Amino acid sequence: MSENVVHLHKATDPPTDDTAPTVLTVVPDAPPARPVPLWVRSGRAVTTVATHETTRATVRAAARHGLYTFNGGRIVARRAWDGRTGSRYERMIRAAEAAGNLEAAEEWEERLQRFRAARHHRRMDLLHSPVDAAKGVAVGAGMSIGVLVALGVVMAISTGHVGDVITPLSATVDFIALLIRIVQVVWGPALSIGPFLALLALWSVGRKQHAAPNWALPANVRSSEGEPITPSIVVKALRDLGVPALRNAIKEMGDAGASMLGPITIAGCGVEVDVTLPSGVSTDEVQNRRKKLAENLTRHEHEVFITIPEAARTVRLWIADSGALDEPIGPSPLVTDDTMTADYKKGKAPWGRNLRGDVAELSVYQRHLLITGRSNQGKTAALRALALWLALDRTVQFWIADLKGVGDWSMFDGIAQVLIEGPSDDHVIQATEMVEDAVEEMNRRIEVRRTDPSATFPPLIVGVDEAQVAFMCPVKGEDGRPYGGAKATSRYFMAVRKIHNQGRAVDVLMWQGTQDPTDQNLPKLVREGAHTRASLVVGTESQSRMALGDKAVDDGAAPHLLRQGKDKGTLVVASDGIDMPAGQSSITVRTHFIDEDPAKEVAARAKALRDGVTTLRVVDQSEERDALADVAHVIGDAARLRTNEVLKRLHALAPKVYGDQWTNDRLKSLLEEHGEEPKKSHGVMVVHRDHVLRALANRDADGSASAAE
Repeated sequence: MSENVVHLHKATDPPTDDTAPTVLTVVPDAPPARPVPLWVRSGRAVTTVATHETTRATVRAAARHGLYTFNGGRIVARRAWDGRTGSRYERMIRAAEAAGNLEAAEEWEERLQRFRAARHHRRMDLLHSPVDAAKGVAVGAGMSIGVLVALGVVMAISTGHVGDVITPLSATVDFIALLIRIVQVVWGPALSIGPFLALLALWSVGRKQHAAPNWALPANVRSSEGEPITPSIVVKALRDLGVPALRNAIKEMGDAGASMLGPITIAGCGVEVDVTLPSGVSTDEVQNRRKKLAENLTRHEHEVFITIPEAARTVRLWIADSGALDEPIGPSPLVTDDTMTADYKKGKAPWGRNLRGDVAELSVYQRHLLITGRSNQGKTAALRALALWLALDRTVQFWIADLKGVGDWSMFDGIAQVLIEGPSDDHVIQATEMVEDAVEEMNRRIEVRRTDPSATFPPLIVGVDEAQVAFMCPVKGEDGRPYGGAKATSRYFMAVRKIHNQGRAVDVLMWQGTQDPTDQNLPKLVREGAHTRASLVVGTESQSRMALGDKAVDDGAAPHLLRQGKDKGTLVVASDGIDMPAGQSSITVRTHFIDEDPAKEVAARAKALRDGVTTLRVVDQSEERDALADVAHVIGDAARLRTNEVLKRLHALAPKVYGDQWTNDRLKSLLEEHGEEPKKSHGVMVVHRDHVLRALANRDADGSASAAE
C-alpha cells in the first residue's frame, strides 16, 4: 500500500481569524499509471525509425542507386541491340506511319534495306576471314622473323660476333615472355575488379539518364519546378494527358513520340512548339485538358497557352518560363517618349507586349472597338491608353461618356468636344443623346459624300465607358421609348447599331468598355459589330464567346482562364488591326498601365498640339439657363460656327433645356432679341463669336444702367 499524504488546513472555510484550529486530513495518493506494454513501445519505436527523414533518405538512396545500375544495363542492352539489328529503323517506320507521313516511312524503309544488305555482306566476309586471317598471320610472322634475322646479320657483321645474328630474335622472345608474365599477374585481380567496373559503368549510364522513379530521385532533381522544356518533357506530358488514343499512339511510335514535335523555339519569356497529333486524336481533347497539361509540364495553368494554327491536327503550345508572367513589362512609350505623335490612318498605338515579348501595336483606323472584362481588371486603363495615343493626332475628335464618373477621363477636358461623367440616369440620357447626335453627324457626312465622293472628314471617336449602365437603364423618354435595353425600341442600342452599320465609312467610330458581358448588358448585335474585340478576365467560357466570338474561343482564346486580380491589364484580342502569328485568330497582350498623373502629362501634350477645344460638360439642368451665355460658351474659341453645330452643342450641354423645341428659328430669335442675328457665310448660316460677345456686353451694360436708375 502506498504511503498517504497528510495535508494541513484550517477548520473554517474561508478562515475568519488566525486562531482557527488546525485539522489534519489524510489524503491517499493517486494510483500509479499502468506501464505501457512492450509490444506498443516496440511498435512506436519501429514507426519512428521507419518514418524518420534519415530512414527515408537512406531508402531512397538505396533504391535510386540500385535502379540506376539495373536500368543502366537495360539502356546499354537496348543500345547494343539497336546497333546490331534493324530495330531502330523499324521503330522510325512505325512512328512515321502513326504520324501519317508515308514519305518518311518509305525513306526509313530504304535505310533499313541498306542496313540489312551491308550486314549480309559483313557476314559473308566472315566466312572467308579465318583462312585469310591464318594466311595473314603466317605471312606476317615470316616477314617479322626475316626482318629480325636480317637485323641480326647486320649486327654480326658490325660487331664481328656470329652470335649476334639471333640477338634481335631472342630479345623479341624475351619481350613476349615479359608480356605473358604481366598478364598472368594482372589477370587475377582484373577478373575480380572487372565486374565492379562494369556495374560502375552501368550505374553511370543510369545516373545520367535519371533512370529511377521520381520518388527515389534527389530533392533537387525531384523538384522540377521551372525546369527547361525539352522534347522528352513535352512528349511525356502529352502521353500522361489522359487521352487513350494519344497514349497508345506514342507507345507505338518507334521514336517515343518525338516525330510529333516541331522545333522548340524561344518565344519571348517562354518557348513555343507545334505538336502534330496522331490520327484519332482531336485538338479539342488537348485544349480541354490545359490545366493537366500545364501541371505535366511543371507549370501553372496560366503559364501554358494552347492555340490552333492553320495546319490540320496541330496544336501550338506556348509555355512560359516559370514566374515570368508575373514580372512587369515596363512603362508605356507614351510616357517615356515625350516626342511621340499619332497618326489615325497609318499609325499603330503602342498598347503593350504579347506573350512572346514583342511589342503589341493596334491600328484603330476605321475599326469599332469593344473591351470587356470584370470590374477593376484594367478595362478603363486599356481603353484610355488607346485614346491618349490617338489624342496626339490633332485631327481626331472625341465625344466621351464615362458612366462610372470617378474622374478616370477628366484629363480629356480640353481634348474632347463632349465629356459626360457620372453614373446616374440623367448621365445615361445625355450619353444616349450624344450617340444619337453622332448618328446625325454620320448621316450628314454620308450626304456630303454622296455629292462629293472625294470629301474627307475628321475622325470622330464616340467613346462610352461602362456601357452596361446605358444598356441596363430603365428610364423612358417622353415618346415612351426606353433609353436602355436590347430591343429595337431602345434608343442607345439603336444608335450604336446605326454607327456600327455605316459609321466607319465616314470615320465615325464607336468605342465601348463594359463589364461581364451578358445578353442583357451587351446585346449580340452590338458586340458582333465591333471590329476589334478584347477581353480581360471573365467568369465563364460563354462570356469569353460573347466578348471575342466563337471562332476565337474555338481556336484557343481563353480569357476565362486568366487569373482574377493577378492578370490585371492582360487582354485577349481578336482583331485584324494587330499583328499575330499566321493562322491564329486571337493574341494575348499584356497592356501598359498609364497611371493618372502620367495620363495627365500625355493629355497636356495632346492639348498643346491642338488649337484649343471647348469641352462641353454635363451641368445641373434643374437650374435656370442663360441661353445667350450658353451660346457664347459652346462657341468657345472658334471665330464662327454653323447654327446647326451651335444647336447640337447646346443640346449636349443641357439636353433637357435645349431639347427638340430649340430650332434654328429660336436661336435666330434669341440673337435678334439682343441686336444680333446669324449671318450667311458661303451660303451657310453661321453664328459669329464676336457678335455674341458684343450682345452679351450690351446686355450687361443695359442691365447696369437700369440698376443705376
